[in-house]
Amino acid sequence: MANPDLMRDACIILVVCAATAMAASAQSFTTLHSFESTDGAFPYAGLIQATDGNFYGTTSGGGAYDYYGTVFKIAPVGTLTTLHSFNGTDGSLPLRLIQATNGNFYGTTEEGGTYGFGTVFKITPRGTLTTLHSFDSSDGKFPVGGLSQATDGNFYGTTYEGGASGYGTIFKITPRGTLTTLHSFDGYHDGALPWDRLIQATDGNFYGTTQTGGTYDHGTIFEITAGGTLTTLHSFDFVDGDQAHAGLIQSTDGNLYGTTYGGGADPKCRRPLFGCGTVFSMTPEGVLATLHSFDSTDGANPSAGMIQASNVNFYGTTTSGAGWRCKGGCGTVFQITSGGTLTTLHSFSSADGAAPWGELIQAVDGNFYGTTAQGGAYGYGTIFRLILAPEVRLSATSLSFGNQTLDETSVAKTVTLKNSGTAPLVVKRMSVDGTFTISANTCGAVLDVGETCRVSVTFMPRVSGKVAGTLTFSDDASNSPQVVLLWGTGVEPVTLMPPGAAYGLQVVGTTSTPKTFTLTNYQDVALTGITISTSGDFAMSASTCTSNLSAKSKCTINLTFTPKALGTRTGTLSVSDNASNSSQTSNLRGTGK
Repeated sequence: MANPDLMRDACIILVVCAATAMAASAQSFTTLHSFESTDGAFPYAGLIQATDGNFYGTTSGGGAYDYYGTVFKIAPVGTLTTLHSFNGTDGSLPLRLIQATNGNFYGTTEEGGTYGFGTVFKITPRGTLTTLHSFDSSDGKFPVGGLSQATDGNFYGTTYEGGASGYGTIFKITPRGTLTTLHSFDGYHDGALPWDRLIQATDGNFYGTTQTGGTYDHGTIFEITAGGTLTTLHSFDFVDGDQAHAGLIQSTDGNLYGTTYGGGADPKCRRPLFGCGTVFSMTPEGVLATLHSFDSTDGANPSAGMIQASNVNFYGTTTSGAGWRCKGGCGTVFQITSGGTLTTLHSFSSADGAAPWGELIQAVDGNFYGTTAQGGAYGYGTIFRLILAPEVRLSATSLSFGNQTLDETSVAKTVTLKNSGTAPLVVKRMSVDGTFTISANTCGAVLDVGETCRVSVTFMPRVSGKVAGTLTFSDDASNSPQVVLLWGTGVEPVTLMPPGAAYGLQVVGTTSTPKTFTLTNYQDVALTGITISTSGDFAMSASTCTSNLSAKSKCTINLTFTPKALGTRTGTLSVSDNASNSSQTSNLRGTGK
């Protein structure tokens, strides 16, 4: 069997990758356990949470007999117990478990058993294992997809190869171990090499995927009845996906969702001949829509199926891509909406795991749990927890409105709020104080992961001088409330600065060096009717001011002092105009000597 061998070979490459954990995920991501071979190695399958609250899973290698794999139990706090070590005769390379309605666990081994082609087994919560069936190739071989328990109480599954044509089978097996082959794939029209489990949809039929075969030989999606009637619903053509490793899920909207390991249409993919994989949806009638094509930077080659979480979004993993601490990337955890908006929640670094091949689960505590097939402290894979938590990121922590005319509203300034966490953000309220006002708000009651909203604020001062205030966001993030500092300065519509000037001693009859005065129009409209006058021994020597001054602009006036007599001499610079605070004046003083 080619592909599982490649998976094991990849372990040798990836365990030597050096890395450090990404700080961005440190608050929400925890490695619960790193396998070290004696307690298991290479957990390619995901976890299940049993009715006792603990998690159960398998490793494809390691254990007491080194090579054959284990079944384990791990408590939510991370305490791991090995329930069973396979020895080859009772199976080898175990994969996905399920807990049946009778409380026991059922699963498959990829190899081993009487004929070496894999088994179906039952194991009790205490670790007593019973081999229910050994495949002999004629009824299938290499059952890598695991089992699903149907409403009739029986188990349904697939084998990757074997059967009448050698391209895999679909089977039913009773809890006592009686196996019936429902369908043998022909390798062409109806598909070949089914990799993952079946699901039973609300219509009672089963749905699954094949890795190759179909019209374009890039795999298929099929429907099969409990009686064995198979219908090919879709043949992948590479652009819409290739090698559907993963099984399907049925969403609350009634459609089917899944991933393909290769293919896709994103031109940025670093593996253009192989493809980085896709996420798709399909109606029960077989109408397929590609929701996302991975491009390596957001992950590549999803092997596992997705889950739909309690917030109705979908969550899954990619086996490679994103961070490049491993050759080709160590893989990611992602969220995607039914509309196709994808957010990378975590990029693995090898130190915290690499190559997550198994499905995630959402536990009763609301958090995600999963496995990585490689990486971790010893390179043999990990068990991890990803806590769903919102996190707020603001585009600015302060806004300055500068000088603003009294009783006039400023131009709005905007703060963008982004939920950069791993769970939807509940926005409770937002408020401002001071003389500031929220003028626009796109934030609803809930902000999904990766989404942004904007709040705009204006400033209308009532009194002259500096004014401070705050914009406050209250939500369910751990750092709530978030505060944006606001400030501005209230000014008259038009100012003449400085408000006074002293020229000092000047010989009678001689002219001083000029001093410069600035006339500023803070209004949003032009200043008109400007007339400049002086009194006393002071005179205008130059000016850039005309009869009009544009909105939000300024001009200058130069004045000299020519004393006509000894002693203190006073005067005034006066500007009259159409502003509400006309006229603007500056007091002048000098001394004749």
